[in-house]
Amino acid sequence: MKVAVFVEPGKVAIREMDKPVIQQPTDAIIRIVRACVCGSDLWWFRGISQRESGSTVGHEAIGVVDEVGDAVTYIRKGDFVIVPFTHGCGHCAACEAGFDGNCLNKQDGGNGGYQGEYLRFSNADWALVKIPGQPQDYSDAVLNSLLTLADVMATGYHAASSAEVKAGDTVVVMGDGAVGLCGVIAAKLRGAKRIIAMSRHPDRALLAQEFGATDIVPERGEAAVAKVLSMTAGAGADAVLECVGSEESLQTAIAVARPGAIVGCVGVPHQNEIKTGDIFWRNIGLRGGIASVTTYDKNLLLQAVLDEKIQPGKVFTQRFALNDIQAAYEAMDQRKAIKSLLVIDN
Repeated sequence: MKVAVFVEPGKVAIREMDKPVIQQPTDAIIRIVRACVCGSDLWWFRGISQRESGSTVGHEAIGVVDEVGDAVTYIRKGDFVIVPFTHGCGHCAACEAGFDGNCLNKQDGGNGGYQGEYLRFSNADWALVKIPGQPQDYSDAVLNSLLTLADVMATGYHAASSAEVKAGDTVVVMGDGAVGLCGVIAAKLRGAKRIIAMSRHPDRALLAQEFGATDIVPERGEAAVAKVLSMTAGAGADAVLECVGSEESLQTAIAVARPGAIVGCVGVPHQNEIKTGDIFWRNIGLRGGIASVTTYDKNLLLQAVLDEKIQPGKVFTQRFALNDIQAAYEAMDQRKAIKSLLVIDN
C-alpha cells in the first residue's frame, strides 16, 4: 500500500509498505477514504520538533472498515467511520469521565499512517465513530465536514467546552487556523452572543465571520489586549479559546479574560512556563488539553454535521491526491491553504 512518511525537515514522501494487519483482538484495519494535514504536523515538518525519519504520518481520517479483531463486536467490516486521532477504550476512568483523549488504556506506538491507503486502529470498538450509510451517500462538502470530526472540529469544541462557553457569553478565540476557526463554530453552537476572532489574515477572518465571529481583531500582544478590553468596556471576555499554543497567545488569552473567566487551551504548548501570578490575582481558570474526540462526536458533533447545522469542512481550502503529499504540506507551511485535504479513495 501507499503511505506518507517523514523524510527530513521540509520533506515528506510516499512509500510502498505492507498493508497493516490485526495485531490485537481490539484492532481494526481501515481503508482510508479521506485524510488531511494538521497544523501540528508542521512542527516536525519545519524541524521544530523531532520525528524519526521514515515514520508514517497523519492522524485524521474517515474510512471504511476492512477487517476487525476478534474482540470487536460493535464495529463491523464495511462500516463507514470517523477515525479519530484518539483511541479511547470507553471503560477506563478517563473515558467514563468524558476524557477519552487521555484514555488510560491507550496502546504504545502513537499515531501515524492516517495519510495512507490503510491504517491499523487500536481500541476500535468504542473509539471509532459509525457514520450512517456509505461514503457515496454524501456530498463532497459533507464528507469534508465529517473528516474534521477526526480532530479539528472536536478539538475546537474541546476549547469551548473547557472554557465553559454558555449562552449569551462574549468569547475571544485565539488562533485563526483550522482549530481556531472550528472554535468559532463551537462557541456559536454553545450559544455565545459575541465572538471576537483574533486574525490578521483576510481569508481566515472572512471564514471566521461566516462561521459566526462578530468581531475581528488583527492586533497582537499588548495592542490586542488593549483592543479587546476597549471592546468589552474594560471587563474582558467571559471565555477565551486558546488554539495556538505559543507563549504570546497564552499570555494574551489570560490578559483578555475577565476576572473569573476560564481559558480553554487546546493549542499544543510550545513552552512549559506560565506566569501563575497573572492567573491567581484575577481568579482566571486554565484548563484544556487533548480533545475528547469520540465523546463529542457521539454526543453532539456527528449529528450537527449530518443535519448541516455546522459546516466545518469549509476549512479545507486546497485538495490533493496522496501522491502530491509534499505539495499538501507546503501549501499549509506557506499559508497558501488553511487546511490541506487528501482525497485518497473516491
